[in-house]
Amino acid sequence: MKNLIFVALMFILPATVLAQRPSGEEIESLKIAFFTQKLDLSPEEAKIFWPIYNDMQSEQNALRKERMQKMISFRKTTEIDNLTDAQVQSLITSEFDFKQKDLNLDKKYYARFKSALPIKVVGKFYRAQEGFKRELLNRFKGGQRP
Repeated sequence: MKNLIFVALMFILPATVLAQRPSGEEIESLKIAFFTQKLDLSPEEAKIFWPIYNDMQSEQNALRKERMQKMISFRKTTEIDNLTDAQVQSLITSEFDFKQKDLNLDKKYYARFKSALPIKVVGKFYRAQEGFKRELLNRFKGGQRP
């Protein structure tokens, strides 16, 4: 009987833990609702904002995917002590390159938002991004499911 309970727990516990994590789609839906509320866009502003935002998200997702591929290859390498100095340097500069590409994307889309929308809307957007991150972290800390 103990073995049966143990086996049942082995299957139920991972499913419960995984159920706590929202999917990317759920997070994106929450983000859209959060931005919609915080930005309070006029219909004309919304027609401009959302296509730019969607383009930005697509480029950021592609960059994150590229970074994940590099991180996976880094995880497959042996400990740093077993790598050559050139290999370690390559891993570090690769991370710097990612950060620079991410910064370049931020600047590119800031310019696009700024040229198409009032600067106060742009400011609200950047504030809302930070607010959403805090909101999401608070929900996970509290064990609430978004």
